[in-house]
Amino acid sequence: MVKLYHLAVLYKQQSKAVSLCSANDLSSFGFFQRSSVKEFMNFSSQILTERCSPAAKMSVKEQAYMCHVYVRADNLAAAVISDQEYPQRVAHTLLIKVLEEFSNKFSPSSWSGEPNSLIFEQLEKYLLDYQDPRQADSLMKIQKELDETKIILHNTLEAVLEKGEKLDELVVKSENLSMQSKTFYQTARKTNSCCVIL
Repeated sequence: MVKLYHLAVLYKQQSKAVSLCSANDLSSFGFFQRSSVKEFMNFSSQILTERCSPAAKMSVKEQAYMCHVYVRADNLAAAVISDQEYPQRVAHTLLIKVLEEFSNKFSPSSWSGEPNSLIFEQLEKYLLDYQDPRQADSLMKIQKELDETKIILHNTLEAVLEKGEKLDELVVKSENLSMQSKTFYQTARKTNSCCVIL
């Protein structure tokens, strides 16, 4: 299940990160769990923002969740907490968009105010719109095309070898493999050959 739970804008001060505003979708949690889950998500986004260097991005896995953080060079930061299936690239695209729009609306002098003192209505809208990562479909499509042109997937080492070359022959001729490694390869090859269906 692809899901976003928490989206926050923070300001990284010298000793700590302060949450300026946040939005949450806690509908998948029990009613009595929601306040604790919200506190933990705020805490996690603050801690990870504090640990992330300026002008850097970070993604951290914690149990069934992923927390993606982006801290700009001016120390304005955003964090999103999702499930593990949510595409990392889309999460970071969301963080960039949120920070860009936030910094256009609020001047840097307002970033060092009280925690959760700014009202940024668009945060709720972004959290809702990006529940379906296909909202960023054009980015996903471009990235897929780039990946297909850059990466050639070889199913086996055999596919990489030049025509007429056999892996078995290369192993026997190799000077980089010890006799023990060669014997291991031959034994593994014989053991696995009984299970191969042509």
